[in-house]
Amino acid sequence: MTEITYTVPDMSCGHCEHVVSSELLAVAGVEDVSVDLETKLVVVRGEGLDDSRLRSAIEDAGYEAE
Repeated sequence: MTEITYTVPDMSCGHCEHVVSSELLAVAGVEDVSVDLETKLVVVRGEGLDDSRLRSAIEDAGYEAE
């Protein structure tokens, strides 16, 4: 299983967490998403993860990944 971590600085609430997680879980290969609002970190776990697709999913949720 692969793990990729992103910083998403504009997340600040439970709604942000839900929207980002939902978009990422819809990406092929994603098995788990963990969001920590305090550190602004999003950890994505799965098989065959595509960085550009994951970043696009975060953007589709209305946020920017660093």
